[in-house]
Amino acid sequence: MRVNEVLSSKGSDAVYTIAPDATVRELMDRLAELNVGALVVSADGDQMLGIVSERDIVRKLRGAENARDMAVADIMTTDVRTCSPDDSFGSLMAIMTEHRIRHVPVLQDGRLIGVLSIGDAVKHRMEQLEFERDQLSSYVAGG
Repeated sequence: MRVNEVLSSKGSDAVYTIAPDATVRELMDRLAELNVGALVVSADGDQMLGIVSERDIVRKLRGAENARDMAVADIMTTDVRTCSPDDSFGSLMAIMTEHRIRHVPVLQDGRLIGVLSIGDAVKHRMEQLEFERDQLSSYVAGG
């Protein structure tokens, strides 16, 4: 199983981004509006500069004055773990587990083509297990 299979099973190819000069206020509004936990930081929607998550907000804004007026570029994570569509599903899960991250951008030839969350990965794995269960049940029942 490959990352591209998980991406295609999402049902949407939308990739949500935010500009590096957007304010934290705009970031929080966009996260709430989209009901997502992270946004890729990009000036053009194609090239990734970083990622910003709810975790970044909590950790980097704690105690900051005028936090809502700060720029996303000031709090984003720049050392971003990524994967490619040809990577194995297992390697995606290993990245998430080893680095304790919940969102992994998918890059193809340096271009942003998707983002996979831990929720996407768990959902895909559950579907996989249900399919295997159904196949085994059918086999045992002689069908």
